[in-house]
Amino acid sequence: MLIRSPQDWELPESAATPERDYDLRSLGRREFLKTAGLGLATAALAGRPAFATTAGFPTKVNPDYRDAALKPTAYELITSYNNFYEFGTDKADPKPNANKGWKTEPWTVEITGLVRNPAKIDANDLVAKMGGAEQRVYRFRCVEAWSMVIPWDGFPLAKLIAWADPKPEAKFVTFTTVLDPKNIPGQRRGTLEWPYLEALRLDESNHELAFMATGIYGRPIPNQNGAPLRLVVPWKYGFKCGKSIVKINFVAKQPRNTWNVMAADEYGFYANVNPTVDHPRWSQASERVIGGGGLLGTRQKTLMFNGYEKQCAALYKGMDLRKYY
Repeated sequence: MLIRSPQDWELPESAATPERDYDLRSLGRREFLKTAGLGLATAALAGRPAFATTAGFPTKVNPDYRDAALKPTAYELITSYNNFYEFGTDKADPKPNANKGWKTEPWTVEITGLVRNPAKIDANDLVAKMGGAEQRVYRFRCVEAWSMVIPWDGFPLAKLIAWADPKPEAKFVTFTTVLDPKNIPGQRRGTLEWPYLEALRLDESNHELAFMATGIYGRPIPNQNGAPLRLVVPWKYGFKCGKSIVKINFVAKQPRNTWNVMAADEYGFYANVNPTVDHPRWSQASERVIGGGGLLGTRQKTLMFNGYEKQCAALYKGMDLRKYY
């Protein structure tokens, strides 16, 4: 009999959202039409929503990043409680505001900078070039001290980097969110400096856990969660995971990301989850688990690198992690 040893980053079943808290049958038709797929297949089972059939959907679970005992946060919570300041600063704002005529199909991504293979490519074609999509279940930890467990669909960022073929002088990768103030209400205000920009070191981008997400729960990602293409870096705070990406740029020098520009005294470049370093206005030692029970959710201890310490700590050997918050 094959006995699978769990990865050290996997959560125990006791820390997961109860299965009764989510019901995939409640999803709306529009939410399956965003990115990666253009059409719908007939549902295989009565009462189940249809799946997009092109550019990687439905996805296959990658067993190396999935614990069968782990029950992710409810889809409805993932898609209705989130930050996307382009569509409002309250948690409930993005879902309605991102679905008032804002179109994410078609979508072009520009890959540029210090690479041998620059390109402007349709998001669906990009997913196809990366070999389609797979599903991985990752912890998600917001800098505001709340957390979820999310089944992301997409492809390893390292695949895109290999295809772009960086030049030797490329040391960092930037990710730019779409700028569309006509259709994105938050960008008509000066809440942040638009467009939103995030960045990683090249070696961080090549790490096996770094991921480009095109879906959630095996379905194309909704607008409010960053359709059609977003970054997922599970060992960092959530604001590092740029949404609705239109440009991926390879550069030689460390750029200033959006939150570092807006509040350098509170947000550094790296943003690694570190429970021993408090935010200037709150503790990071624990987190509120969304959907974990009770009005405000249960609290649990925050893990170093969000539970991915053994996989990621070597990236920062010799660095003062308190200094590089």
